Amino acid sequence: MESYYLDWANLLLRWAHVITAIAWIGSSFYFVFLDSSLTPPEDEDLKKQGVSGELWAVHGGGFYHPVKFNVRPPKLPGHLHWFYWESYTTWLTGFSLFAVSYLWSAGFYLVDKTKMDWVPWQAGAVSLLFLVVFWLLYDAICRTLGRRKNGDALVGAAVFGLVCVASWLTTHWFAGKAAFLIVGAMLATSMSANVLFWIIPGQRKVVASIKAGQPVDPIHGKRGKQRSVHNTYFTLPVLFAMLSGHYSFTYNHPHNWLVLIGMMFAGAAIRQFFVMRHGYKLGRNAHPWPYAAVGVAVLAALVVWLQPAPTTAVANATTTASAAIPGGHSAGVQITYKTLQTVLEQRCYLCHGAAVQSKGVRLDSPQLVKQHAANIYQQVVMGKLMPMNNATTISDAERQLIAQWYVSGASVD
Repeated sequence: MESYYLDWANLLLRWAHVITAIAWIGSSFYFVFLDSSLTPPEDEDLKKQGVSGELWAVHGGGFYHPVKFNVRPPKLPGHLHWFYWESYTTWLTGFSLFAVSYLWSAGFYLVDKTKMDWVPWQAGAVSLLFLVVFWLLYDAICRTLGRRKNGDALVGAAVFGLVCVASWLTTHWFAGKAAFLIVGAMLATSMSANVLFWIIPGQRKVVASIKAGQPVDPIHGKRGKQRSVHNTYFTLPVLFAMLSGHYSFTYNHPHNWLVLIGMMFAGAAIRQFFVMRHGYKLGRNAHPWPYAAVGVAVLAALVVWLQPAPTTAVANATTTASAAIPGGHSAGVQITYKTLQTVLEQRCYLCHGAAVQSKGVRLDSPQLVKQHAANIYQQVVMGKLMPMNNATTISDAERQLIAQWYVSGASVD
C-alpha cells in the first residue's frame, strides 16, 4: 500500500510541478522577449513620463501596449502585480517530488554501489548539499566577478566551470539517472533563489523608496536584471536534466558527465540565439545564427557519439549470454522460458517476486511473465530502465537474451 500512495503523491506532485513550471518559464520567456523587443517611445507624453521603451502587440483579438519605465514610474498604481509565486511553487513542488521520488528511497534511487557505497541517509544528505553549495558558490561568483570589467563573460565562464565540476562529481557519486536530476535541481534551486534573495527584495526596495518619496537606487534594477538573465540561460539545461530520466541512453553512458555537459551547453547556446534574435529584428546586433549553429552541432555530435552498437555486436552478445546460461541457445533460436527464468531469478525476482512486488508487478510465474512481456521488453531492453540503477548487475548480453525471447514470440511453454 505504501508504494501505491507514493505513486499517487508522485503523480499529483509531478502534475502540479509541470503546471507551475509552465507558468514560471512562460512569464520569464515573455519578459525576456519584452525587454529585447522594446523600442523608444514615439509619443511625447510617454517621453515626459519617463517611459524608456514600448511595444505594440496583437493577441487574442485585442491590441496590447506595454511600456517600461526605467528606475521608477511617475506614480505607483493602486494594484501592482508581482511575479514570484510562479517561481516559489515550482521549486516547492519540484523539491517535494524529489523527496517523494528519490529521498524517500535513497538507497534504491540515489545509490549505485559500483560508484559509491553510500548509506541511504548519506546519499540523501550529499544530494541536498549540492543544491545549497552550488547556490552559495554561484552567488559568490556573481557578487565578486560580476562587478569587474567584462563581468558578464567572467561570471558565465566561472559558472560553466562550476557546472562541469558538479556534473563530474554527481555522475561519479550517484546513480546516473539521479545524478542528472541532482544537477537539474541544483540549477533550478539557484534560479528560484535568485528570485527570492535578489530580484524580489530589490523590487521591494524600489517600491518602498517610491512610496517614501526618496530617490531610487538603480543598482537594484541592475542586479535583478542580471539574475533574471542568468535564469533564462539556466532554463533549457534544467529542462533537459528533468526530462533525461526517460532516456537511459544518456545517463547510462560510461561518460555520462560529458553527455550532461554537452546537452546543457547546447541548450544554453540555443537559448542565447533566441534571446539575441529579438534584438537582431530591431537592428540592435548581428544575426545570432552562430549560437544556434553551435548548439545544433553539439547535439548532432552527441547523436553520433551515443549511437548503439551494430547489430552484429548485439547478436554476438546474445550468443555469449545463451552459452553462459544453463540450457541456453544460440542467436536465432527461440529462447525457452526455462532459459529466461534463470535471468529473471537472478536479476528481477528481488523486486518483482512474491516478497516485494514493486509497482504491483510479479514476474515469478510463466503466466505473469507472459502478461508483462511487452513491459519487460520495453523496460529492460529498449529503455534499459530496469533493473533500477542496475542494482542486480544485469549484463548487456542478458538484456539481448530477453530481446531474443520477446522477438521470437515470448513463449512461456
